[in-house]
Amino acid sequence: MPLKLACADFTFPLLSHDNVLKLIAMLDLQGVDIGLFEERSHLWPSREFEDVTQSARLLKRKLDDLGLQAADIYLQMAPDFQLYAVNHPEAARRAHARAWFAKALEYANEAGAKHVTALPGVHFTTEPLRASLDRTVEELSWRVEQAQQQGIVFGVEAHVGSIVPDPTSAEQLIKQVPGLTLTLDYTHFTRNGTPDAVIEPLVKYASHFHVRGARTGRLQDSFAHNTIDYRRVFAAMQASNYPGWLGIEYTWQDWEHCNECDNVAETILFRDFLQSLTG
Repeated sequence: MPLKLACADFTFPLLSHDNVLKLIAMLDLQGVDIGLFEERSHLWPSREFEDVTQSARLLKRKLDDLGLQAADIYLQMAPDFQLYAVNHPEAARRAHARAWFAKALEYANEAGAKHVTALPGVHFTTEPLRASLDRTVEELSWRVEQAQQQGIVFGVEAHVGSIVPDPTSAEQLIKQVPGLTLTLDYTHFTRNGTPDAVIEPLVKYASHFHVRGARTGRLQDSFAHNTIDYRRVFAAMQASNYPGWLGIEYTWQDWEHCNECDNVAETILFRDFLQSLTG
């Protein structure tokens, strides 16, 4: 399995985006996970989508100049996961989410990315879980079809607070949507005390992967305090012929204690560890 290492641009929110890209290149990483997070990242989709072609080509030029590739385009439409969730009960909000997803695919193609990530939706507690899940399946099926037409792999990230908050429900969703893949992040399950062995069956569905430290009670933690056995994870990825990137994804925000790590140091520590696995 070739080792392709990326870093999220939203790992360093206090720097300008140009300097973030320069820093990632200085860290000797090959790829960048681009966050299109409305109101909370460098690149807001509402701004980038005003002229998709121009915005994405500008990003690609910057990446090319630094010898970097766009590993993933990650679309989040609002800081509140429910506001424009793919399975929102209001048809108008779902239509808006579809329109932005279509633009994200166009953006990815222009930026040279072959992978797009989005959130899987949430359980709206005003209705039965089955109703929320049925809309999720319908909407994600449409997205898979659109992505395949563009030659792009589409993955969802099963996360804290989503409609698939545990490995079992995540696998059930994947099986209900042919062609859907996972942007797999163990930390969302590790936080809740889920053992690695329970998460591991999801590796075969992964098309993109997030790496950072975590432990029970902490979604994000240092390399030193991390309890995920990434050596075992890497072996499982090799066994399943995982084809994608490993994105080192530390964040810095006042949520889930995610502003308590030295993101530069932790990124370097995980970079060196992951590189050692192929030695």
